[in-house]
Amino acid sequence: MLAIRRGFEMADHPRSDSEEKEEFARMMEESLAPKFHKEGETVEGTIVALGAEVAFVDIGGKGEATIDIEELVDPDSDVQVKVGDTVKAVVVSTVGGLRLSHKLARGALTRQRLNDAFRAGLPVEGRVEKAIKGGYEVRVGGQRAFCPISQIDARFTADPSVHVGQAYTFRIIECKEDGKELVVSRRVFLQEEENERAEAIRRTVVPGAVLPGRVVSVMAYGAFVDLGGGVQGLLHVSEMGWSRVGNPLDVVRPGDTITVKVLRVGDDDGKISLGLKQLQADPWSTVAEKYRVGQALKGKVTRVADFGAFVELEPGIEALAHVSAFAPTGKRDGWKAAAPPGAAVAVEILNIDLERKRIGVAVLEAGSVRAESATGGAAGSEAPQPQARVEIVAGARLTGKVERVETYGVFVFLAPGRTGLIHISETGVDRESDVRKAFPLGTDVEVIVLDVDPAGRRIQLSRKAVLEAGEKREVREYAEQQDQAQSESFGSLADKLRAAMKPSKK
Repeated sequence: MLAIRRGFEMADHPRSDSEEKEEFARMMEESLAPKFHKEGETVEGTIVALGAEVAFVDIGGKGEATIDIEELVDPDSDVQVKVGDTVKAVVVSTVGGLRLSHKLARGALTRQRLNDAFRAGLPVEGRVEKAIKGGYEVRVGGQRAFCPISQIDARFTADPSVHVGQAYTFRIIECKEDGKELVVSRRVFLQEEENERAEAIRRTVVPGAVLPGRVVSVMAYGAFVDLGGGVQGLLHVSEMGWSRVGNPLDVVRPGDTITVKVLRVGDDDGKISLGLKQLQADPWSTVAEKYRVGQALKGKVTRVADFGAFVELEPGIEALAHVSAFAPTGKRDGWKAAAPPGAAVAVEILNIDLERKRIGVAVLEAGSVRAESATGGAAGSEAPQPQARVEIVAGARLTGKVERVETYGVFVFLAPGRTGLIHISETGVDRESDVRKAFPLGTDVEVIVLDVDPAGRRIQLSRKAVLEAGEKREVREYAEQQDQAQSESFGSLADKLRAAMKPSKK
């Protein structure tokens, strides 16, 4: 504004060329003069050079400041900025040049600097001192701050003690009374990092890409796989293996780390379809070499339909024994007795269609010469069956053992790897009572399942529901007893009346 005003003054009062040059030089010098900054001030500048220990930042005019390089590196000591990047920082010192802080570290932080960090949205480092009601007490420099339990992590924290003693990076989300009252959040940083990872991951998720992932949940129709940064794709049951998969849990389990291939990415909805079998050799690639029409061999009946039976010749290779290939029995569906599911049978190949990946077979009569001459061996010995798992679904009534008691509820062991939580409000115990005495460790407790998340990891239980159900049953039984007693009493009164009305015999 000063330069513009002086420009108008020069226009109103013409000067000589020498005077104009002198004035212009003075104006340029003033515009380039270093600006004065004070500690705690938030500035924005451009990285102009990266040294071994500091980064140099141009903050306008002749102003140049430095940031310690250690503030700009990730946990792997890789510098996260480059020349030309814009950074926002706080002036922490003006002695001997401007020194900036991109991330206010632990130390003797003044309330003013914490206020500056709050306004600028800069990260601060703090240590979790202890768990308190509703969250944690965090020490940020010399100041005490509060972190709500919902803001300590991006996911549910079952055991609050796991964070105590940990040093984390936080963001100040509330600052009152000039820094005396601070509320901080770690979750916002985790979400920002996850969003950045998600953006980077999405750039790599293209059809044909082979990526590592972690199984998040398993459903009847397939499994959801986290590719990183919360980006999930669906591994459909039909893409899990070349052989037919009846239960996805036979192939993958929640928490498994697997490698998958990206099959499709939706243009409109961005849905990601994944494949597992595509990373394995296609058994059909060798069918022409291994099988021929007329060949007799052994197989295993995998399933039976109205039109025929499917026979597995080897994992990933299924043949169809059509109903028309069975000898007539004179009974409706009588052919099914020759090929029950799971039976080992001898078959003869009738046709092979490589293009459509289909093989037609006929089941040979057991004990026949042709059946006895079948070669190729059985479809394979059966894999050991997994142990039966406790059926944990909403509404189920189960008995478990008390595993541990916390201030917010009781953890109950239901089955190996399956632990549920009875929230304090669902224990059926008065607030004044001692929950630990009501639920001694190792004792059996009957519960009702309220809810189970898709991954089967978070199981909500209720003891109160069991008690209420017992009370209702007792009330119902008592009411039935009263009805019966009244009925009997009424019957006795009626008998007495009838007896009184009978004429007396003389």
